[in-house]
Amino acid sequence: MKKILLLSDTHSHIDNDILKYVKQADEVWHAGDIGDLKVTDAIKALKPLRAVYGNIDDAKARTEFPEHNRFICEDVSVWITHIGGYPPNYNGRVRDELKINPPRIFICGHSHILKVIPDKKLNLIHMNPGAAGKHGFHNVRTMLRFTIDGKAIDNLEIIEFKR
Repeated sequence: MKKILLLSDTHSHIDNDILKYVKQADEVWHAGDIGDLKVTDAIKALKPLRAVYGNIDDAKARTEFPEHNRFICEDVSVWITHIGGYPPNYNGRVRDELKINPPRIFICGHSHILKVIPDKKLNLIHMNPGAAGKHGFHNVRTMLRFTIDGKAIDNLEIIEFKR
């Protein structure tokens, strides 16, 4: 079983509130718009990190992290990208691949809006953890955490912080 912490859109912000939850996770996944790499360095100092770059990320972030990160966690296929859209209106950059080879969990960031949506047509769970950083229009900073045990995706929780 793996305890996953999922965040996005930190926009260079990392604090003890976020790091408290990092310490409780087995792995941390970041869905882009990292900002300053001090964010990912702080996370990697504590736990394994899987991340992608976002549209605000510079050349250093784009060298360290891919645009798309596809992998298997336990027995669950995962795809993380920053700009992915929502079911059924996925971004054109990912739409065809999602139809041909859908993951079990499709994760994106970008919107700063937390959403978890089952896509019954593609048999996947779409997750956007909202924004953990302080930059943007959102009033509440959010992250998600959940467990993956074999094929089971369980214990989904929303984590909220004041801005």
